[in-house]
Amino acid sequence: MGTMIKLTASDGHTFDAYRADPAGTPKGGIVVIQEIFGVNKHIREVADSYAADGYLAIAPAVFDRQKTGVELGYVGDDVAAGRDLKDSASYDDAVKDLEATVAELKSAGKIGAVGYCWGGTLSYLCGTRIDDVVASVVYYGGQIIPFKDEKMNAASLMHFGERDAGIPLDDVETIKAAHPKSDVNIYPADHGFNCDHRGSYDEASCKLARERTNAFFAQHVG
Repeated sequence: MGTMIKLTASDGHTFDAYRADPAGTPKGGIVVIQEIFGVNKHIREVADSYAADGYLAIAPAVFDRQKTGVELGYVGDDVAAGRDLKDSASYDDAVKDLEATVAELKSAGKIGAVGYCWGGTLSYLCGTRIDDVVASVVYYGGQIIPFKDEKMNAASLMHFGERDAGIPLDDVETIKAAHPKSDVNIYPADHGFNCDHRGSYDEASCKLARERTNAFFAQHVG
């Protein structure tokens, strides 16, 4: 459904991105931000699903600064490789790549961001740092705490799993306290519950979170 395109950040870095176009005139634009597993089949499917809902969706390959063509699975060595890439990545550089993606989406109208895991934190930063992003959706962003005092300029919706060992509920409460206007939801699920390629997939939580996300984007973007 989609195509790979090349984008260039403000510092001259060129990176790949997966672009999924809707059938008709876009309702708006959505930045779809990867987990630590790259712009893999699942993330491309997520972008396709937002295109099917009427949005122009682009998923930037934010690991291209470390390694190009990253497409990892969800077990064993792939998890370790993804964590290593995340740990060596710069949030500031990733935001430059997201800014370039947002610029590419401007023709579609208003712009929202949605991110998962590592990308959830990046979607949060889209809402605090990128002026043209009007709506930020966070799925289990585990590194928000260091950035919790940044001012959220976009409308904000967050999804967390109560069984997520990597994001204690105390952290979720801290985030809620820092951003009282954010709509923070907790599900009876584990980390990665949105991804139907993972063992932690939870169909009911995934469906409910997507319904909330769809309504949120319809209100603020579409």
